[in-house]
Amino acid sequence: MPSGAPSGENCLVDMDSKAGDLFSAEDAHPTGTGGAGIMARLWLPKGLSASMAKEWVNKRRLSIRPWATFVDQRKFSKPRNFGELCQRVVKNVDTFNSNYTFIFLGLILYCIVSSPMLLIALAVFAGAFYIIHLKSLESKLVVMGKELNVPHQMGLAGAVSLPVFWLAGAGAAVFWVLGATLFVIGSHAAFRELEASDLDELLMEPV
Repeated sequence: MPSGAPSGENCLVDMDSKAGDLFSAEDAHPTGTGGAGIMARLWLPKGLSASMAKEWVNKRRLSIRPWATFVDQRKFSKPRNFGELCQRVVKNVDTFNSNYTFIFLGLILYCIVSSPMLLIALAVFAGAFYIIHLKSLESKLVVMGKELNVPHQMGLAGAVSLPVFWLAGAGAAVFWVLGATLFVIGSHAAFRELEASDLDELLMEPV
């Protein structure tokens, strides 16, 4: 074996350092001059952070109510009047907001997965935005004397992919998701009886 080849613990240390360099984003730079790892090459625009999205999902998961309680049929009943209906909707939206959020995301995911053309349209949009963003890192993109920032780049990518979205029936998909979300969440919030703590809170409110 050549004397210069790493062996034993030295080899493990070397592999760990390589892996750290591969996925490290510390040296990533908007200009592409820093960092040779994958995360440096796949630099995300400012404000679009994977850690922020993960933190948001974790917060939602921590505040989510048990699904067994969410769908407990014994807790559903017809509201006695319009006032009770409004109280239920307001309180249940506040109590089960994380559950409703995941239902909304699930409906979006179902709509995308069940429509191949919509998947293609999203891929075209993502590809167009990525190419435009890479071009902006190489040199400033200026249109009518104004530099294109990230929102402008997303708008340009949307304009490029608009015909594909139109062919995929994206408008109908959006209305379907919104309609299904309002129906599911509205029905649950209206017919789900309030928790005991919510009832106590309502009784303690001044008239």
